[in-house]
Parts: sequence; C-alpha cells; structure tokens
Amino acid sequence: MVQPKSKYILSGNQKSISELVEHPKFTNFITALILINAVTLGLETDADIMSKFGFWLVLIDKTILVLFTIELALKFYAYRFSFFRSGWNIFDFIIVSIAWIPTTGALSVLRALRILRVLRLLSVVPQMRRVIAALGHSIPGMASVIGVLCIIFYVSAVLTTKLFGDHPDPNMQEWFGSVGASAYTLFQIMTLESWSMGIVRPVMQHYPNSWIFFVPFIIVTSFAVLNLFIGIIVDAMQMAQKDTRHIDKSEIKDFTHEELVSLHKRFDELHTELIRVKKRIDKE
Repeated sequence: MVQPKSKYILSGNQKSISELVEHPKFTNFITALILINAVTLGLETDADIMSKFGFWLVLIDKTILVLFTIELALKFYAYRFSFFRSGWNIFDFIIVSIAWIPTTGALSVLRALRILRVLRLLSVVPQMRRVIAALGHSIPGMASVIGVLCIIFYVSAVLTTKLFGDHPDPNMQEWFGSVGASAYTLFQIMTLESWSMGIVRPVMQHYPNSWIFFVPFIIVTSFAVLNLFIGIIVDAMQMAQKDTRHIDKSEIKDFTHEELVSLHKRFDELHTELIRVKKRIDKE
C-alpha cells in the first residue's frame, strides 16, 4: 500500500522500516495471515471443531491479531502521524482496534465483529483497492440515480395505494393498504421476485387493466434506472483503470546532478553514433 508522503525526511531506521512494510513479500505475508484468520474464524462457528481444536484456533487467532498490531506499529513508527493521512491505514487501525475490545459481559456481541478483519484484504490487495476507489468515485452519480428512483417509487406507491388499496381483499390490503406496503410491494416487483404469478396476476383478477401500470413500471425501474447503476460503476472502473496508467510523479526517481550529467553525456554519444550510422547508410 502506498503511504502518504511525509513532509519530514525519514531517518535511517524509519526508511528501513518503511521499505520493510512496503516490500511485496511482507504484503504477501500479511495477506496470507488474513486468509488464515478468515478460515480459523469460520471454523470457530462449528461446535464439534471447537471442542477438539478450540485451544489451537484461539491461539492462532490471538497470534495473528498480535502480528497485525505489530504491523500497524511498524507503519506508525515509519510514517509517524503521516500514517493517518491514508484512509486505508485508518481503516486497518479501526479494524484491528475493534478486535482488542474486551468481549465479555455486555460486549460479548463484539466477538462476532472479529470477522471484520477479513475486510483488511480490501486495503492490502491493490486490485481490490482500485475497485473500492472506483465505487467511491461512482457515489455522486449513484446518488442521483437513487434520487430519481426514490421519486419514481414514492409517486408509484401513492398511486397504487389510491388505485388498489381500497379493495377489501386481504392480499390487496397487505400489498397496497398503505404507502409503505405499496413501496415494499413495488420493490419486490422491481426485483422481479414472483412479480407476475405472486402479485400482478392476482391484482389483475380484481383490476384487469392494472397491467397498464405494472408493465411500464418494470420497464422503467428494472431495465432502465437500475442499469444506470451498472453504467456508472463501469464508467468509474474505466476511469480508475486509466488513472493507474498514469505515472505517479511522486514515484519518479530524483536524479542527482552527477547522474544527469552522465545521462546527458550518454545521450550525446548515442546521438553521435546515430549520425555516423545514418551517413554510412546514405553512402551505401
């Protein structure tokens, strides 16, 4: 994970620790620990396995938690308060901190939150970080689509409550007896879960022309508005992919004066050699 650049120059020890925590082998080691921890936390849900190997599973869990804590401590030592300039570092810090909260008494429910450590894969694996970043970039566009969808749902819920909610049939009352019930029913219809045989056809037995409302509603919500979500996310992913192709200026090597002089001299030599080769080709 790329750390934020600090305005302070790293000391020798800080630089060594920084190189260690950013090394691919160290990152792979942390990734392996996360995957192992995910397996052990899943095995702890089985009573038979816990009765046989509970001691070892708990020991592995505690050991991995200590290693995660050491990792964060090394990063904090290397980057000092610049550590908190990275949102991913803050995310890791919160996840590991939750794991250290006592899980006894009233706080025993927090024990289940240990599985959140698996979410650290999102911060460790670069490809997953790009997906999350793309989702973050797509939020403004998705918010607009959600706003449009909410307006459509509210108008449709009020309309269906007025049209179908007054019928004495118990199913009609359950589905369209109030604006909230109508909104939930319309949401089920939008997801195409038993929308025809489960809801629309029974409604048509009382209101034969009700299909005039339901068919356009499905077309607008399921096939149009919801597909906008896919389009926005795909566009954000493409933008994120383009961003990764640009060279990060902060990663460009800073050449010393001697290196620049040497490169310039080498360029002159290559240029002279190219001119010589061109003359030879022209003569031939």
